[in-house]
Amino acid sequence: MPMLSFRPWLTARTALRALRRNKLRSILTALGIIIGVASVVAMVAVGKGAQVRIEAKVAALGQNLLTVFASNRRTSGVNSGLGSAGTLSVADADAIAREVREVVAVSPEVSTTAQAIANGRNWQTAISGESPDYLKIRDWPLADGAMFTEREVRSAAKVAVIGATTAKQLFGPVNPIGQTVRVKGTPFVIIGVLSSKGAGMGGSDQDDRLVVPFTTVMKRLTGAKYLRSISLQIANASRMSIAQAQIDSLLRQRHRLPSTGDADFRIMNQKEIADTVSSITGIVTLLLGSIAGMSLVVGGIGIMNIMLVSVTERTREIGIRVAVGAKGADIMLQFLIEAVTLSLLGGVLGILLGVGASRCVAFFTDFKAIVSSGSVVLAFSVSVAIGVFFGFYPARKAAALDPIDALRYE
Repeated sequence: MPMLSFRPWLTARTALRALRRNKLRSILTALGIIIGVASVVAMVAVGKGAQVRIEAKVAALGQNLLTVFASNRRTSGVNSGLGSAGTLSVADADAIAREVREVVAVSPEVSTTAQAIANGRNWQTAISGESPDYLKIRDWPLADGAMFTEREVRSAAKVAVIGATTAKQLFGPVNPIGQTVRVKGTPFVIIGVLSSKGAGMGGSDQDDRLVVPFTTVMKRLTGAKYLRSISLQIANASRMSIAQAQIDSLLRQRHRLPSTGDADFRIMNQKEIADTVSSITGIVTLLLGSIAGMSLVVGGIGIMNIMLVSVTERTREIGIRVAVGAKGADIMLQFLIEAVTLSLLGGVLGILLGVGASRCVAFFTDFKAIVSSGSVVLAFSVSVAIGVFFGFYPARKAAALDPIDALRYE
């Protein structure tokens, strides 16, 4: 009985000794698992990083944001896209602010592109006509200066808040506050500078713009009578669908449209966009992880192949061990320990390699791959399971050898 209690330990020592005798083969066998685990960890980290980055881009659009777009205009078969039709008015924006209780901020929007001239320089930039609520809706703080007021909106004042890129192109190191910018012959006094936000969802530079009162754009720059869109902030994210339904009903009444069917406007819900983006990036992450996981299976097949070869090579050794008292369970345990040890070694080294690859991606690019503890635990657990699964058959085959035949094997 005492010998039986020590037999598993002795069997483990024998298995590890066998792996040390064939170091190169053991390393090459574990290499498949190393590459598989590293691929899973790195690919999931890349997918997770992409998901977080895209969600940040969506969040940068604003908090609890609903956007009402005018319908598209079609002329001679050419579709001008959302916001091109004259179906939204300033009165619609006022009605929404007045009658939809869930709405806490409203910004009627018109936009154009024009050449801005200042300080002996000129720069093609986006002109965004907004209300003072624009910064609150977009969660966009000022780096310097102040936002224009409702009074300046009512008077169509010639004031502007400038984006970081536009300020750099027109004024360089000079503080733009108090400076004058001419747009289509109209002088605008810079009263504020937006903090930098970087690239938006479509890759466009959000900082390349001048924000001016929407009334100023309509009266002094474009002569437009209608809005391109209306940006709205909802008090609570859980009430966004309710607010959307109320706005839809209100605008249908104002535009004399039926309660169902096509409308001359479209409401875009930021939460729906965020949920869709999260779903897509989640699927992409799963796909990347699954593709990388195939290399784990290949590594497991490699372990099985080498262990089967090892059983054949060590047939006489197995016969001698059985002849001196080893049982079939001891032989099976020895070969299982060898397979699982290779998987454990591959799992640990693969995790280190995967984390290192993720760090290299972050170091050499501006993309941050995020290594999650879940992916590390999953990859390691799968590597161990593969060692047990693919090591079982060779171990069973070794345990089933007839000792007489094994001793006669040359």
